[in-house]
Amino acid sequence: MTDLQPTMTPERPFLDWPVATDASGWNAKVALLGIRHSEPYGHDPFPNDQAKAPGAIRARSEIICYNPAHWDFDVGTDLASNLPSHVDMGDVAFDGGDYGAYAAAITARVRHLWRNGTQLVVLGGDHGVTIPVVDALDAVGGPVHILHIDAHLDWREEVGGVRRGYSSPLQWASKVKAVSGMTQIGLRAIGSARAREVEAARAFGSHLIGAEQIHAEGVGPVLATIPKDRAVYVTIDADGLDPAEAPAVMAPTPGGIYFRQLAPLLRTVARQNRIVGMDIVEIAPSYDFANGLTCIAAGRLILNVLTASWGPGGAFRRADA
Repeated sequence: MTDLQPTMTPERPFLDWPVATDASGWNAKVALLGIRHSEPYGHDPFPNDQAKAPGAIRARSEIICYNPAHWDFDVGTDLASNLPSHVDMGDVAFDGGDYGAYAAAITARVRHLWRNGTQLVVLGGDHGVTIPVVDALDAVGGPVHILHIDAHLDWREEVGGVRRGYSSPLQWASKVKAVSGMTQIGLRAIGSARAREVEAARAFGSHLIGAEQIHAEGVGPVLATIPKDRAVYVTIDADGLDPAEAPAVMAPTPGGIYFRQLAPLLRTVARQNRIVGMDIVEIAPSYDFANGLTCIAAGRLILNVLTASWGPGGAFRRADA
């Protein structure tokens, strides 16, 4: 434990949870971690203010959850009587130096958590922050299915020689031994993927489900791709949601998934499968509505997963019994 580096204290903890920036306090059953930076691209090292998103989401805590003892109509119970021990671990510091060492330090922290059976929530940062997290999936102790919500495929092997940037997290995850399969939903319009990336994703066996299919058929086809009782890691790029509900993104694309579709999907998965970890990335707070709607939506998705995971019928509650 002594080799695990401390984190930075957040300006305000998520939902005013207890804060532990030192490894001696990383023993809760649920942990939240802010990861602000990924490997920067040479042409675009700091493209926006996504690094501010962890703080911006935490700052909306009172609207995300007015009181954890109050009834949550999304889940049909309250958070306080279901959530086990929990901690906000603060944010990982990055000085712009050796990215490899920074990523390895993130992976070590996450591996420590998963070896102890902790459920992890990550606040990003751009989508490259997912890479050092999934590198720790071997610590889960079994195969893991990835559920990816995004307008874009994120299957570039490299961009300008950078392999761990925001265009590559799902391609990188496909090489992680613990990853047994993927479901990628919300895809639409044009991103950085070319035909060869789509073909590579399909060759891997990833289930590609566009936003239009979900609008037409609901989430049943998504659930059918996730093996029952398989551990799941959820990665949510905010631009997977429709920009009417999540405007604070750099690539707003009409036709996205609605909260009323995604929240029930995540609750169902959390009851059927252990969601060992989730991240929410790509929120640029300066692009948000004045009321912080995107950050609130992100927080509400987190609470839907946590309460469904640990509430009646939840997969983590069953595992913890």
